[in-house]
Amino acid sequence: MILEVCLRSKQQVLRVIGRQLVRSSSSSAPLSRTELDDVPPTAHPLFSHAAIGSFFQEQPLLKNPFTQDALLRAYLRRHLPVQDVESDLRLFGERVADEIDDLGRQCEQNPPRLQQYEAWGQRVDRIITCPAWTLMKEISAQEGLVAAGYERRYGEWSRVYQMSKLYLYAPSAGLYSCPLAMTDGAAKVIESLGMPAREAFERLTSRDEKQFWTSGQWMTERRGGSDVANGTETVARRQEDGHFRLHGFKWFTSATDADFTLTLARIADSRGHTTPGSRGVSLFCAEVWGSDGRTNGIQIQRLKDKLGTRQMPTAELLLDGMQAQLLSAEGRGVASIANMLTLTRIHNTVSAVAAMRRIVQLSREYSNKRSVFGKLLKDHPLHVQTLTRLEVETRGAFLMLMEVCRLLGREETGGASERESHLLRLLTPVVKLYTGKQAVAVVSEGLECFGGQGYIEDTGLPGMLRDAQVLSIWEGTTNVLSLDVLRSVSKSGGRVLQAFFLDVEERLRSAGPALAPAVEALGSSLSALAKFIQKTATQNPEKLELAARDLAYSLARIYMGVLLVDHASWDEASDADVYAALRWCERDLCPVVSVDARGGYSAEATATDRALLYQGLEDTT
Repeated sequence: MILEVCLRSKQQVLRVIGRQLVRSSSSSAPLSRTELDDVPPTAHPLFSHAAIGSFFQEQPLLKNPFTQDALLRAYLRRHLPVQDVESDLRLFGERVADEIDDLGRQCEQNPPRLQQYEAWGQRVDRIITCPAWTLMKEISAQEGLVAAGYERRYGEWSRVYQMSKLYLYAPSAGLYSCPLAMTDGAAKVIESLGMPAREAFERLTSRDEKQFWTSGQWMTERRGGSDVANGTETVARRQEDGHFRLHGFKWFTSATDADFTLTLARIADSRGHTTPGSRGVSLFCAEVWGSDGRTNGIQIQRLKDKLGTRQMPTAELLLDGMQAQLLSAEGRGVASIANMLTLTRIHNTVSAVAAMRRIVQLSREYSNKRSVFGKLLKDHPLHVQTLTRLEVETRGAFLMLMEVCRLLGREETGGASERESHLLRLLTPVVKLYTGKQAVAVVSEGLECFGGQGYIEDTGLPGMLRDAQVLSIWEGTTNVLSLDVLRSVSKSGGRVLQAFFLDVEERLRSAGPALAPAVEALGSSLSALAKFIQKTATQNPEKLELAARDLAYSLARIYMGVLLVDHASWDEASDADVYAALRWCERDLCPVVSVDARGGYSAEATATDRALLYQGLEDTT
């Protein structure tokens, strides 16, 4: 019926237009009143006085991200029921919505630029950023976005409090969350090494915006990213005053406009020789700028042209005699940054989960405004189903993030048990690699919820997807971190896995009857995972490397499911909490077992994979 009416209206308009064309060839007389009446009312009034019509889509508004996040508020009410925490986060949420989000957009619209020379030819190497970027630094100090982790006002829960605040901040930060991650990591290293650079530590953790420093992290060189043990070529030459001069090329340096930096180099002996491998790498720190405003023996070669994270300066640097202080023991550089990697990977996870939460919040807000096919998006069951799937993904990721933050806080305050320390070691790479992938998928699906507007730069939405893409790359790619999971198992003699299985089993025992299907699915997956690991480790240990990625995914899915069940078992849990746990556990929780059952890790499968991937290459080489 609808199609018939549309076709009839179209035919009427075409008849009138046809008569007008005929008339115009012989006469300039206008259409008669009778002829105009043949045109349906909707055919001409819309554009009679305006070039673009009268309908506009309503923009989704960012509301206070704290009050809009039921799971965050419930989690804090359960674990950190301190009134001033809720009050601070509520006020900060208002600041994010009213002030910070606009500053973040300004950072996106006004990316940094490099000035290598001044007008008279003198080299200056200045990175020019927009005023909003400077304001982000001041806000970070005022709000204690780094300081909160070291003041330890809430004891073992201080990291949960700090990361909750960063979780609200990150999607609106214009990527200033990255310098803060580097700064937090630098402070962590200095603290763990016994404060060899106390003044720098005090500046990195200051709430005074005039004293506050940010830190860079200059590890990557031209030979590679994660393999710093073999890829570090920078040479450190000892000076008479005990300092060092660094000479080398840093291929990828984030937060290049920082006040301070950590970097790796090899100390040269009196004959200029260095020690190869990780035993020759030491950790140094340095101020980036001199008192005269010039760089400290640094030439900025160029800013990187990136897919996303355009708000933040990332550069190639030539260290040409940079004065630096030895921070670690000689030859202990790689070992000394382990604590930093734990923390920066957690920051990466914060950004991933925060991006997921933000796109869900905006999509939900939009569904209450956008009307299509005669009703609001929220009244279309398929649309609600799609958003619910994104919500479930976000909830699982959030709870695992918070658990890792809790474990970090326990360790930092000396309260972590051996099991908790093993869990922190295992779960940090797992949660980082899995949420990095989740963020890309969830943000991409979220953009689709806005239709074509999700692809338009002016809306600010495409930038969320570009920026999310880096989260699976920064601080170790998915494959690198999957192998790190195996390394944690090997170095601990399997104790990290034992801690995982014991923790999961204990949490499942407290689940109520409403969660029985989820508990059954998780228990079955856990049992299958244990059998796979035991059998593979004893009969074919080489296969574990090929299965490393699926093993990490299995650990993540099982643990996220367990945390959802645990949260849904809380006395004040809602029906939504129970439903989220049940929905999560409908998926394949243990893909490593599923792939193994299909023979996906066999030698034959590897040979077939290689033949498929490189088909035809032999003919062209």
